[in-house]
Amino acid sequence: MKRRDFILNSLLLTGLTTFSSFSKVNVNNNLLDKTMRSTMNGKFELPPLPYPYDALEPYIDKWTMELHHTKHHQAYVNNLNKAIEGTEMAGKSLEDLLKNVSKAPVAVRNNGGGHWNHTFFWNIMKPNGGGAPSGELANAINSTFGSFENFKKTFFDAAMGRFGSGWAWLLLSNGKLVVASTPNQDNPLMDIAEVKGIPILGLDVWEHAYYLKYQNRRNEYIENWWNVVNWDEVSRLFLQNK
Repeated sequence: MKRRDFILNSLLLTGLTTFSSFSKVNVNNNLLDKTMRSTMNGKFELPPLPYPYDALEPYIDKWTMELHHTKHHQAYVNNLNKAIEGTEMAGKSLEDLLKNVSKAPVAVRNNGGGHWNHTFFWNIMKPNGGGAPSGELANAINSTFGSFENFKKTFFDAAMGRFGSGWAWLLLSNGKLVVASTPNQDNPLMDIAEVKGIPILGLDVWEHAYYLKYQNRRNEYIENWWNVVNWDEVSRLFLQNK
């Protein structure tokens, strides 16, 4: 049995259901800030997607989005809540936890990073996205990398060069645009990050983000992903944090 078919059959056996209520909720630009803070009972919650599960097709398929959101992201939220329950970390914002993650248990690093990274990821994509940035962000990219195409090549190399699971990032580090990658669910906000800064664009290169559609063709996944990038949101983050 091919690996893709095995994964699909496993999902059917475990009773993967469609959480359509998540996919029909419009989320405003404050979602990221809201989601990074726990609720009144000190727990974090899975945020809804800002678009339906099939909205990014044909570049990212519905099966992958549904599994990624309702299973993987939900697991990070659940395990993060377990890790902080009854500790002094309960009630703190996720950003505060990540900035001091070297002092926290590894479960907070892995699951807190997974929660932050995925919430960020959903919001820097959109249906009918793609194209190229404009305005100040475009000028900054051209100034830093020479051209938009040079930036895409640098980003592609970072995403392809990340061995195993991880993320590729465009971030602001000391006021400058930098491309970097992190392992597992780490991100540049963490005090243990090799390159620290504020992410404004990020790509998930874990296999679960693309394997059902692309199998081992990470390069094809990366190339097609540019068609769903939400440059309006990336520009907003750039202007907000520059």
